[in-house]
Amino acid sequence: MARETEKSPKRSGPRTGPLAAGELRRSCDIGCLGFASTAELSPPEHVFGQERAINAVHFGADIAREGYNLFVLGDPGSGKRSLVRQLLDQRAAAQPVPSDWVYVYNFAEPHRPNAIELPAGQGVRFRDSLSQMVEELRTAVPAIFDSEEYRVRRHAVDEITQHQQQAAFEILEKRAAEKSIRVVRTPAGITLVPFRNNELIKPETFEAMPEAERKQIEADIQELQRSMVQTFERMPRLEKERRKNLRELNREFANLAVREILDEERAAFAEIAEVRAYLDLVQADIINNVQLFAQSQEMQEASELPGAGQPEGGDGMAQTLLGNPLHRYEANLIVDNSKTKGAPVVEEGKPTVQQLVGRVEHIAHMGALVTNFMLIKPGALHRANGGYLLIDSRALLMQPYAWDTLKRAMWNRETRIESPADMLSLVSTISLDPEPIPLRTKVVLFGEPLTYYLLSAHDPEFQGLFKTVAEMETTVDWTPQSERIYARQLGAICQAEALRHLDPSGVARMIEQAARHAADAEKLSIHLGHIADLLREADYWAGKAGAELIAAAHVQQAVDMREQRIGRIREKSQEAITREIVLIDTDGARVGQINGLSVLSIGDLSFGRPTRISARIGIGAGSVLDIEREVELGGPLHSKGVLILSGFLRERFGMQSPLALTASLVFEQSYGGVDGDSASSAELYCLLSAIAETPIKQCFAVTGSVNQHGQVQAIGGVNEKIEGFFDICVARGLTGVQGVLIPSANVMHLMLRQDVVAAVRDGLFHIHAIDSIDQGIEILTGVKAGEPNADGRYPEDSINGRVAARLAAFAKARKASAGDEEAGNGKRA
Repeated sequence: MARETEKSPKRSGPRTGPLAAGELRRSCDIGCLGFASTAELSPPEHVFGQERAINAVHFGADIAREGYNLFVLGDPGSGKRSLVRQLLDQRAAAQPVPSDWVYVYNFAEPHRPNAIELPAGQGVRFRDSLSQMVEELRTAVPAIFDSEEYRVRRHAVDEITQHQQQAAFEILEKRAAEKSIRVVRTPAGITLVPFRNNELIKPETFEAMPEAERKQIEADIQELQRSMVQTFERMPRLEKERRKNLRELNREFANLAVREILDEERAAFAEIAEVRAYLDLVQADIINNVQLFAQSQEMQEASELPGAGQPEGGDGMAQTLLGNPLHRYEANLIVDNSKTKGAPVVEEGKPTVQQLVGRVEHIAHMGALVTNFMLIKPGALHRANGGYLLIDSRALLMQPYAWDTLKRAMWNRETRIESPADMLSLVSTISLDPEPIPLRTKVVLFGEPLTYYLLSAHDPEFQGLFKTVAEMETTVDWTPQSERIYARQLGAICQAEALRHLDPSGVARMIEQAARHAADAEKLSIHLGHIADLLREADYWAGKAGAELIAAAHVQQAVDMREQRIGRIREKSQEAITREIVLIDTDGARVGQINGLSVLSIGDLSFGRPTRISARIGIGAGSVLDIEREVELGGPLHSKGVLILSGFLRERFGMQSPLALTASLVFEQSYGGVDGDSASSAELYCLLSAIAETPIKQCFAVTGSVNQHGQVQAIGGVNEKIEGFFDICVARGLTGVQGVLIPSANVMHLMLRQDVVAAVRDGLFHIHAIDSIDQGIEILTGVKAGEPNADGRYPEDSINGRVAARLAAFAKARKASAGDEEAGNGKRA
């Protein structure tokens, strides 16, 4: 079977002629597909051709060891994200639902809220239960303090204190009366005044009394004043004792009101030790701060008065969250898995620090930024806890501090809420330090291969965290089995995106285009993004044509129209050649001049472009000058290819005498960078032509790299290069002698356009596959390359013979020049 249906047989020796049309493009046999429409086909279980990646994902998801997180690497559009999401969704559905998490007030350290883990679905119940508890306490606590029993017992406490105070004053008054002194209460305070016969002694009477009697009265008054001071000093202690008794009374009654309500909560969450411990702290705090409920009741009553609502502007939320002290008894539910089925699979599209680990929000209130534990917001690591977190590595690395924050969480196995502003000390706002939550998340990073390799090379922690690598395949072998599976994959895409299904011709054309995208006639590209885009565009053109199924013509139209849309630069490049602004010959023969081929890639556009390469030689010291390198337009790979030419010349022509040659090579009219070694064979042909003074046929273009032994090696972009030169030849008119020389190793990569294949079939264009420089130079010049005889000499009329003779003449001339120079130096001496 020819190339249209199977691989060509392996060759046992060098090719002797141009390639046949059947070798330029492989076709899919429609008759072997066995269906009328892809609608008949069942979709594949997983994405086609990704068995290696699927096994890696299963392994990484199954292994429960630290560090076995996944890095899924593949080109953009390879389908890695959808594949991993499908696999993890299936696995997660069978896993247990992870716990809920709430933050509660920390009564010992208010700035460090405590985290409590609850069984799935219990978080909402716990939060709502606490809210209901607070509402019940709002009513129960004020009610019990308004009860008759409380009033009576409080009155009793007050009476005891008053009795003690009154008794102390009575003792003072009795002692004063015994000394004929009366305790008198005045607006200025309490004073001691002497009296006789139940009448106060007036000052003038006191002054007229005998001195001894006056001094006795003064001494009695001083003694009584000391007693009075002692009595007054007892008053604060009595008041303190009264307040203590009132607190104990309040605690006793508050406990009566709170215990029953809290006991109900304890019974509801009896199996969760952390909740029971927290409720004990709540009860103790409520009893110690029972006045909060009295204040809250007053605030509630005040809010019902006209004009006593929330303030205008944006302070309503602040008043609600910060002005109500009873929020300390509520719970902030940050992870709610009550409606989750299985383990969570969370995909974070904007992996900033706060989106990953959560944040503490602040509210502007009274000119300051304030917060409390109810303003703690969860991050992706919280939501994915117990499941899987999917992140694009590029997006992660572009966010400041996000990569380090994620690594820190993974190493510590905990999610700690932090912000870049706090890390850099950019703000002085009082914030919270919530208790970290244990992390049980499997992290999956997506990225391109380069990202993975750079992280592996430059981040010493990376390999320890992402020990599982899932690498997406880009191609699969083109076999009859792969054709059938490919058809099922196409049908699955059509079904998923509500596109028209394909008939067998449409499937065959899609398969052929997949081989072209893979740049290999033995492989099929499984790049889902490219496949899906082409299907969507083919569906569009099928709709325009009113077709029920997508046929080969619609797929081809989609390919052609896409190339037309993005082909402006290619057309301008070809126009510059056809208008002879850029000089390219496609007929005649020139010494030291050849058409090289290169590929230009700009965005989605890749096209081949011929470039004139020229060589000039002279007598010298055996060096080949790369002009592109000298002016810093040549890359290292191109410079390497030029240096290889020197090695080839030395090995073939410099074994008996040193090379007395200097040569220069240049890409004519090249104003940008040149890299790669795919033009090294063309440069060598050009150099041999210049040395041998034998013209090269300009109807040919050449691509292929060369080694120091003269073997022509494979290159990339062979299809684009052939078509690039073909388009120029078509524009100028096909003559039947034009063609391209390619390495034989690239024959398996040929998936040329139909118009190129037709031209070759009609004998208007030719493609030669060669293995060695000798084969190529014979085609390009029409002169035999020549084989060395037993003495190592080449036939005189061969290319190698002409080169050897010319180099020998150079060596003789250089030697003579050196002798003349030495003789001249001797005369001068």
